[in-house]
Formats: sequence, C-alpha cells, structure tokens
Amino acid sequence: MSLINRFSVLCGWLFAAAAFAAPSEIGNSIEAINVARQGNDIAIKIDLKNELLSVPASFSVANPPKIAFDFPGVSNGVGKNTQVLNEGDLRSFNIVQVSDRTRLVVNLSKKMNYDTRLEGRVLYVTLTPIAQLSEKSTQAGATRFAEESLVGRKHAIRDVMFRRGKDGEGRVIVELSDAGSAIDIRQQGGNLVVDFQKTEIPEHLRRKLDVNDFATPVSTVETKLIGDSGRMVIAPKGLWEHNAYQSENQFVVEVKRVVEDPNKLVQGSKVGYQGPKVSINYQNGDVRALLRLMAEELGLNAVISETVTGTTTLVLKDVPADQVIDIIFQQKGLDMRKKGNIILIAPRDEIATREKLDFESKQQISELEPLKLEQFQLNYQKAQDVSRLLMGLPISSGQGAASAAVPPGATANMAAQRILSKRGSAVADPQSNLLFVNDIPAKLEEIRSFIRAIDIGARQVLIEARVVEAKDSFNRSLGVKLNFLNSKSVGIGLGGMNLGGGVYSSGGQSASNTAGVNLPSYTSEGGRLAVSLFNSSLTRILNLELAALESDGIGKIISSPRVITANNVKAKIEDGTEIPYVTTQSSGGTTTQTVSFKPAKLSLEATPQITPEGTVRMALVVKKEEADWTKAVLGNPPIKSSVVETNVVVENGGTVVIGGVFVTDSQNSVEKVPLLGDIPVLGALFKYKNDTGERRELLVFITPRIISDKMRFD
Repeated sequence: MSLINRFSVLCGWLFAAAAFAAPSEIGNSIEAINVARQGNDIAIKIDLKNELLSVPASFSVANPPKIAFDFPGVSNGVGKNTQVLNEGDLRSFNIVQVSDRTRLVVNLSKKMNYDTRLEGRVLYVTLTPIAQLSEKSTQAGATRFAEESLVGRKHAIRDVMFRRGKDGEGRVIVELSDAGSAIDIRQQGGNLVVDFQKTEIPEHLRRKLDVNDFATPVSTVETKLIGDSGRMVIAPKGLWEHNAYQSENQFVVEVKRVVEDPNKLVQGSKVGYQGPKVSINYQNGDVRALLRLMAEELGLNAVISETVTGTTTLVLKDVPADQVIDIIFQQKGLDMRKKGNIILIAPRDEIATREKLDFESKQQISELEPLKLEQFQLNYQKAQDVSRLLMGLPISSGQGAASAAVPPGATANMAAQRILSKRGSAVADPQSNLLFVNDIPAKLEEIRSFIRAIDIGARQVLIEARVVEAKDSFNRSLGVKLNFLNSKSVGIGLGGMNLGGGVYSSGGQSASNTAGVNLPSYTSEGGRLAVSLFNSSLTRILNLELAALESDGIGKIISSPRVITANNVKAKIEDGTEIPYVTTQSSGGTTTQTVSFKPAKLSLEATPQITPEGTVRMALVVKKEEADWTKAVLGNPPIKSSVVETNVVVENGGTVVIGGVFVTDSQNSVEKVPLLGDIPVLGALFKYKNDTGERRELLVFITPRIISDKMRFD
C-alpha cells in the first residue's frame, strides 16, 4: 500500500468515529482482549480502563470479511497493534490508534453475524456463523466457468466466429467438439482471457482476427495453443463489461460497451448497486466521516466540501456502499461529480454554481486565448468541402465530405452546425488539397478528431441493372420455376430480409404470396408498378433465365448498364432519346418557329447504403418515358411517364425486380375475296378481319454487390 493510501486509510479511521457515544474521561484505554469458544459461537471480551456510556459505533464488510469498532477518547493499552488468534473463523485483531481515537478491526475468514453488550468496563462481542450457502451459490463467483465432464475424451475447438449483436455488442462464438471442456475465463489487464483446458485447436483456427470493422467494443480476437490447452485472448477497447454462457457445444462470450456516467460511482449496465456490502450501526454520527468511510470501501479518493455538515443516523445491514452514499445524498441534498477515481462531494446548489462559473471562465478563456494555425492533409475528402463544413456554410449532399457529413435523406444545400469557434477560420488550397485552420488549441483537437472520422476511403458498391422487355409467358414460366425451387426449401423469406416472395405495389396496396414466388406482373394488376426482392441464391437462377430469354424468342434485353459508386453516393444511369418539339409564334406579321427538346428516356437512380449486417439498403428511382405518337398534337407527341420510387434492403448479390410498365402492340388486317369483298353490305360475307395484340412488360433487374479489395470485374 502506498504512503498516500495509508494516509487516506488512517484519516478515514480518524474521522469515521461519530458523536453517538458520549466520550469518557481522558485516559481511558483498552486493557485486554480475550477470546473463548461457545459451541459454534465465538465470544470476545474487551476490558477497558474506565466505563463507556454507550456501545461504540461499528460496521462490517463482506469482502474481505471484517468487523470494525470505533472507540472515541480511548487509547491502545494492550501494548501491540496486531494479535493472531485463528480461533474458528476468527483470524486476528488489528488495533490502530490515531490521536485520542482507536479502531479495533476483527478479521474473519468468512462473514459472521455479531452482537454487542456493554457491562460496566467490559464490552462483550458475540460472533455467530451465518447459514452455509449452497454449493451452487458458492461456485457462482469462481473464475472457473465450467468443470470438465467426459473425462478422458479428447476435446477440440471446431470453429471460431465473430458477430455483431443488435445492441452493438461483440459476440465471440466458439463451436466445441463436445460440451465436456473445462473453461476458465478471467480479466487480465485490459484483455479478456478464456482458457479451454485440454482442448485441441486446428491449425487453421490458430489466428488473430481483426474485427474493428464490426464497430463493437472488441478490436481483436486471438486463438492459440499453449501446451495441450487452447487460449483465446479477446482485446476490447474503452469501457466494457462481458457476459459468457454455454449452450450444448456452443460457447459464447459477449462484450458490451459501457457508457460512463460521471454521476455514477460504479460503472456498468446492470440494474441496481454493485458496491461491496456493508452493515452499519451509526447513531447520530458525522456525515463527513461516514462519507469518507464509504469512499474508502469503494476504493475512491473523496474530496468533501467544507460546506457538508450535520449528522445522520443509519442502521443498515448488508447494503452496498454506493447505495449508502446515495441514501446520504438524498437525506442531505448533496451531489457529486466524478473524474477518474476521484469524487467531489458538495451540496447540489454549490456544484451547480461551480459548474456555471467554470463554464463562464472557459468562455472567457476562449475569447482571450491566442489562436494557433495548423494544416491538415486530406486524402479522400475535398479540402473546400471540409472547410465549408467547419464554418457551418451550406453544403451539398452529393460528393466528398458533404456525403460523409449529411445524414441520409437530408436535402441539398443543407446548412451544417459550425464547428469552429467564433474567432476560428479555415482556408482550403484546392491544388494541394491542404486545409489550414486557425483556432484555439481546444477546438483544434476537436477538428483533428472530426477530420480523422470523415477522411476515410468509402466502401464501393457495384450496381448492375438489366432492362428486359418480356412477354407474359416469360413471367409465368419464371414464376413457376421459382415456386418449384421454393418448395424444395430454398432459403428465402418475406419482407426485407432474405427476400424471395415479398411483393410491394406502388399504388398503396401490397400483395405477398406465402406459398410461392412470383414476378411483379404475375401478381399485380395491369399498369401498376410493383417490386419483388430475391436473395443471392435465386439471383443465379434469374441470371440463367435472362440468358435464355432472347434464344427462346419471348423477350429481349434492352440494356445492361453497370456502374460503381461509393457508399451513400447516388449513381444515375440514363438511356433513351430526346423528342423535338416545334413551337410557332407570330408577331407583327412575322412567324417564327423554335425547336425545343424533351427527354424520353429510361433512367435509374440508386443510392446504396451498406448496413453493418452486410446487406445493401438502396433508395431507387426508376423512370420510363416514351413518346405517344398516336396522340400527337400538331406533330408533337405527349410524353408517357411511369415512375417507381422505393427504398429496399437487398442481400449482397441479391436482386430487386421492378415491373408493371406494359407495352401493347395492336395489328389489324383484312382478308377478302377480290370484287366480292367490295360489295356494300354483302361484301362482309366475303372478307375476314384479323385483330391481333401482344402485351409486353418492361422489367428492371437491379443487383448490388459490395466491392472488396480482392474482387475483380472484367
């Protein structure tokens, strides 16, 4: 124990005594301590030189088990500070005298109940054993997670996987050969170490996994073989807590991030208090002394304001120490602020006033503090965009830094919040892509962290689009095949995950076929746009069917563009023509004609967003425009437009199909007998009219693929 810690403990002992007992006359002392066994109980007899007017204050601690008695106005007359007894569960005494106060500490091997009785110059203390806990309860706090069963059998690790939980926790999943492995788990330094006793690890599993990209508290997971046992070292970062459990042959360790609460003594997400349990019999005692005592039990350094005064009476048994402090705070209107392991305790009004003054002083310092110039080399973002972000100027939601800073769905030219201080400024050099920031040092540190967060290489997505014009027979044939595959237990679901049969209509209604899989046109009404989603396994079937489409003569692939775009950056594909429009104007006997153009194109806009689960969320806008020459006015045709706008989640390599745009070709032909077919009225008997029509549907297949560094596309 360091000198400072010893001093804090001695100070705690000095001031923990309270005014619950009237002090005896000066010169009183502890003359002798005797111990005797009485069955299962242990009797302690403490002889004093003079009488005490009341029983001294006492408290007990569960871990390590001990009982302390404080004697104000009493000295140590035994002649020694330590006495080893080893009488049953009673191990030893410690007697410490500071000034005119003495603390007697009874050290136990396990927690015991105690009673006190004062008879003249003798204080009697009776220690009574507590009922034994069950075997299951006593093993709950052991470092051994599981004992070995199936002794003599060879144990092995089959696989090691890492997953991200729904609440952002890191989950390490270990597949074991059997459920009989002995497992030890402990915290060693800043790491979590799991030992699999007498367990073999295959060569391909002896590796170090870098899992920083999962955005969990875990940075690395290393699995290695030490002797005949396996060891896993999980390296978390920041504040964290863990939970482990085993189900059959699967062992799981979850590491969850802990958000530090500056007003909480013991950090953690568990509900309730977690401090060491203490028992207190404190009659009309000093509040400051009790707060020092509780801070000592929690291992904290307490700075208690001089304005904390008064007395309190507490009789508590097996109550967490942090709850005791909370009770005192509620009684006396106190509050605390915690920084590291140092806590400041003061009245609430005083703390609020201090924080207000501190804030005002920081504001004054920032207005007078000299500015400092620092330059930043940007690698992925444009210096001009970052400069506008820092100054809070309107930004675009298109490219670069704006794309990283503007939330999804934000409009263009959205104004950002100013990051620079009032006196700060930022200048960008487009040629070197350098950013020069002139601001106070505190703001420069914030800007440095901000630039580190956004100046990163964005992940990219390859978007493949195939525009297909097909007959109704193709839709029905493909729907039957996918239904057949679905009956063979192909893993597809409905809704937004592993989609194979969910169908959504843009007309405000939705239809889904839980028994099979259909294309949009097969379930939707004619002329209504619809969307279907297919997972990666069914996408391969779609690709084969599209390859055989033209050879069967039931459709054709109009275009198949591909484009690569960054994560959260919009990509646009257009294909078509522009229709000329002639307008005539007359003025003063002069007629002028002007020609303008209107687009008649098939366009696709897609904004991909890679989710933490590895799927792709896409905001899609598909627009089909064509001229209707049958309804032309003065040679100018109207433009028929069909638009579908949706937001879907697609599996990596899956496909979303958009359909519902129909094209109908009608042909009228007349066959007649020469001359006879031209006779009025009777000629109808000698001629035949043949009206044929064919309806085709425009289908758009969109497949997103997340590009990694190892992928190539020829």
